[in-house]
Amino acid sequence: MWDLEFTYEVMPDLLEGLWVTVQATVMGYLIALALGLAIAMVRRVPYVGSILHGVMEFIRTTPLLVQLVFVFLIAPNTISAMTIGVVVLGIHYSAYTAEVYRSGIEGVAKGQWEAARALSLPASRTWGAIVLPQAIRKVIPALGNYLIAMFKDTPLLFAIGVTELLTQAQRLGAANFRVVEMYTIVGFLFLIVSIPSAILIRRLERRYAAV
Repeated sequence: MWDLEFTYEVMPDLLEGLWVTVQATVMGYLIALALGLAIAMVRRVPYVGSILHGVMEFIRTTPLLVQLVFVFLIAPNTISAMTIGVVVLGIHYSAYTAEVYRSGIEGVAKGQWEAARALSLPASRTWGAIVLPQAIRKVIPALGNYLIAMFKDTPLLFAIGVTELLTQAQRLGAANFRVVEMYTIVGFLFLIVSIPSAILIRRLERRYAAV
């Protein structure tokens, strides 16, 4: 039988775990956005781009859980598990966001590149004023989907000892023999964050659908 009093007692600890989950997601996502864009741009460089493509393929085809545990085991003890988790999440998802950026960059008309070269614009101006504003605008909805995907992957951080939402729930459930209640609340808290994010992404998709 569901114990409301117990639910009320453990909610602060679960919200603390949710806050850790949200922090890991936001920081990891920012890394994925910045690194993914840099990778997409460097991939246009001959030879270097091919090597980078191979590295990204390796990351995409390797389980995130394996990457987290491997990096945690070889990293110096001075680096916290949270830092390792955020960095690995960011690098893992940058392999996906880089492909999204690449599709947006390749969607820019060749005439735009040729016009920039005809005007002898520097590379920084070509990218910053012509290519990236058009490319990023087209891929914003796709990038948003990876935010939700990363949020749902954060429970994997339990493997390296980060006390995120699921870890908190497991600890409290085991200590009080109320595992079902804990997992139910965890699912509910994930929905509270995921549903508004999904609605926002759908609105972005509709807004940029005609672009």
